[in-house]
Amino acid sequence: MHSRLVIIPTYNEKENIRDILAHVLRLEPSFHVLVVDDNSPDGTAELVRTVQAQHEGRVHLMERKGKLGLGTAYIAGFKWAIAHGYDFVFEMDADFSHDPSDLLRLYDTCANGGADMSVGSRYVRGGQVKDWSWHRILLSFSASLYARTVLWLGVRDTTAGFVCYQRHVLEALPLDEVQFIGYAFQIEMKYRVHAAGFKIKEVPITFVDRVKGKSKMNSGIFKEAFLGVLQMRTRIARR
Repeated sequence: MHSRLVIIPTYNEKENIRDILAHVLRLEPSFHVLVVDDNSPDGTAELVRTVQAQHEGRVHLMERKGKLGLGTAYIAGFKWAIAHGYDFVFEMDADFSHDPSDLLRLYDTCANGGADMSVGSRYVRGGQVKDWSWHRILLSFSASLYARTVLWLGVRDTTAGFVCYQRHVLEALPLDEVQFIGYAFQIEMKYRVHAAGFKIKEVPITFVDRVKGKSKMNSGIFKEAFLGVLQMRTRIARR
């Protein structure tokens, strides 16, 4: 059984999906990909199927009935990965804000660096953000600082969505109890991993704003994160 699976949630990513799959599939050691598509009206799923036909057994597609949220897409993907025996499971965006080549460093940090979870981080030494306005950088950094302070979480980029989990971590977490589906989902997962006693390491990356397609961010997502952090502190028990 292949050991590395990259989960890519999509909604209207026709401009990016073929290129991002091509980049991931060129990597060595090799990765499999699971695209979780939320019934994209732009035909994203159809494009994934064309790539599937060219890479049999390496590209998988989960089609859902509607736009159900980032968090539920990843939870569905995690369960699929566990059921299919993958040892290392990755989260990655479809829009090239995450450099696919950095999957190799995230993998190495878990496979050989002693981490149970590795995080592609904008806010550790060597990490950076490109093509964002200063106020967007300030908002993102402040959100991570707020979550880190309230949760006593030793992760500098708490909202990062470029992550590698070892299989045993996902098997140990109560995935059906994960509450948040938007921006707060990434914070909640890191907090649950930390609270369960697993080791998290951050890997510096350069985060680049999307060039093609539209951002899914909105004010409701940030509100969920702000209120969600307070709920996590009281609801999720630490070991």
